[in-house]
Amino acid sequence: MIDFLKLRTACLAFSVLIFATFIGTCIYRYQTTGRVFNYSVDFTGGTQVLFGFSKPVVISEISTILTKNGWSGATIREFSQTELLVRTKEVSEDVSGLAEKMRANLQQALPDNNVEIKQTDSVGAGIGATLRLKSLQAILAGLVLMLLFIAFRFWSFAYGMGALVSLFHDAVVILAVFLLLDKEISINIIGAIMTILGYSINDTIVIFSRIRQNVKKLHNKSMEEIVNISINETLRRTLLLTATLLVVISLFLFGGEVLRDFSLALLVGMVFGTYSSIYIANPVMLLLIKEKK
Repeated sequence: MIDFLKLRTACLAFSVLIFATFIGTCIYRYQTTGRVFNYSVDFTGGTQVLFGFSKPVVISEISTILTKNGWSGATIREFSQTELLVRTKEVSEDVSGLAEKMRANLQQALPDNNVEIKQTDSVGAGIGATLRLKSLQAILAGLVLMLLFIAFRFWSFAYGMGALVSLFHDAVVILAVFLLLDKEISINIIGAIMTILGYSINDTIVIFSRIRQNVKKLHNKSMEEIVNISINETLRRTLLLTATLLVVISLFLFGGEVLRDFSLALLVGMVFGTYSSIYIANPVMLLLIKEKK
């Protein structure tokens, strides 16, 4: 039998390091740039266009071309040497027309380089701010509802807090990775976080249910021993995660830039969701529980 709880102190230190890095990076980013996360056009408002080029291009060259043609406030992100995401605060009802106008200007300035439009998005500033608020509310509401569900399901504050801290840990890890890699937070990423919360809570519930069953059967065992036994008994189910991970890894490697951030969020979330179900939810529950119930 694997003694999972033997590593709980090391895992606690690792998780504290993640949280400290996340908070420190947030403070640094806010002080240096005036913002924390790099939000997509979904939240900031404006128009963004993903351009593909037949030959490698340089960001400074594209920026100069756009500035000369009236898009001086445009920001550019490089996905690869032949793919650039151009974001402008300009909002147009004819998004395709605006994107085509930008493409035509780029094509004219780069006659030997074929320019194509791969994706376009446009959101009003007011709608973007509303979406950002609603997304935050959705995550918080999800955490609270899951806490209530666990609390009523097991009729225990210790189990509920163990699950809540675990879920909060999963969300922070995904946000920390995107913050450190300077990735955009979009509606798709919020959807990925909510998906991972559901995925993680399901794994936690399975372990907690087995713990409650074993508490009634193993009267001569300590609570820590029961938790270890329960994790080992549900380990086979946890390992089924591998099949899902293979799909997500394939999506990350071959899904293209449009799906890469979404699949990255799922990949990070699944790995740490399993980790938190074992090394966060259970130690927190053990810390708060007073007796076998």
